[in-house]
Amino acid sequence: MIRLLAKPVAESIQNNVRERALAFFKRKKRKPNLAVVLVGQDPASMIYTQRKGDTAQTLEMDHKTITFPAKINPSEVKIAVEELNADPTVDGILIQRPLPGNFREEEVLYWVSPEKDVDAFHPMNAGKLFLGLPAFRPCTPAGIMELLKFYEINPAGKLACIIGRSSIVGKPMASLLLQADATILHCHSKTPNLDKITKQADILVVAAGKMGLIDRSFVRKGAVVIDVGMHRNKEGKLAGDVQFEAVSELASAITPVPGGVGPMTIAILMQNTIFAAEQRESV
Repeated sequence: MIRLLAKPVAESIQNNVRERALAFFKRKKRKPNLAVVLVGQDPASMIYTQRKGDTAQTLEMDHKTITFPAKINPSEVKIAVEELNADPTVDGILIQRPLPGNFREEEVLYWVSPEKDVDAFHPMNAGKLFLGLPAFRPCTPAGIMELLKFYEINPAGKLACIIGRSSIVGKPMASLLLQADATILHCHSKTPNLDKITKQADILVVAAGKMGLIDRSFVRKGAVVIDVGMHRNKEGKLAGDVQFEAVSELASAITPVPGGVGPMTIAILMQNTIFAAEQRESV
């Protein structure tokens, strides 16, 4: 059984980003710049935001976080995002999720300009991904594809099952695997007899958002298992959607939690940011 560790893959991506950022600075006399908008004080969001900023700085990029209280009127946040859109020194913009309940996601999706949308949430970028056109790739699904590539797991001709249909992971994951010539089974909370479907899969991507949902009864022997889940168990330790110890006895390869998918998400965010800077430079 192979542990699909993110560290060597993420480091390779980040080394490339650092080289490109240094070259960008030589050309433009400024660093690529990532702006993060944080609303409220969700502990996990604050940690993620700090981690993104720290990573950007180590990769020779500028970073700033614009913070708002949880009870802010969404229109004020929208104005701030529009100012970032208009700022020529800002290359990438990310609105940290989750947002407070008074924000309408179907509106927020449009706030960030597509050319600065390093999360790849804007409908224009989502549409390009669906059509197979060049565009930003959502960070977590793109990170999973890089993991598979690094460990020489070719999805072509494989039966890939995705559990979860979010616009952040599930839906773009299906598109990327389909573009890589996998055959797709797409499951969700309303899928009956889930275990009978998942047990067919050569590649199983679990983004269900339910800790420990997948035990060995869901997994075919020799399958590749990608766990996108991130939770705190009763002991306060990080755990995924997959019961790692039990499933690892069957899987040919599996991502641990932590150390699997999570670091890849930040690595791809940095890759998207330098790409955004380079694309805007050429306009």
